[in-house]
Amino acid sequence: MTTTTDTTTAGAQINAAGALLALFTAHRDLPAPRIISERVVTDERDASGTLVLTWGLTLGFHRDAALADFEQWRQALDLDTADVDLSTTGAFAWLSVTTTYVGTPLTLVGYFDLPKSATDAER
Repeated sequence: MTTTTDTTTAGAQINAAGALLALFTAHRDLPAPRIISERVVTDERDASGTLVLTWGLTLGFHRDAALADFEQWRQALDLDTADVDLSTTGAFAWLSVTTTYVGTPLTLVGYFDLPKSATDAER
């Protein structure tokens, strides 16, 4: 993959768009995600030592089937459960895992509400 620090043109998104097409062609029967294409910082540095930006993809899963949809995609991409992160804020949470797919950074995110605790249910 050719990385670029030019992330301001539509052409800079060609690798991400190609990765999305390849991903959906290979996994056309999986649940449809919300798709976000955004600039992400890579682990690479240019000649001056500056971190390189490139376009990446986030596939988000929402609503009641969010966790099941997230899990189907995680399994299809053969991503290790040990690499999945859990984040929470209040009664809201999300699972996320990041990989590279055909040279493009790819993050899966499953959003869900945390169940109310027994204490909360009694109030």
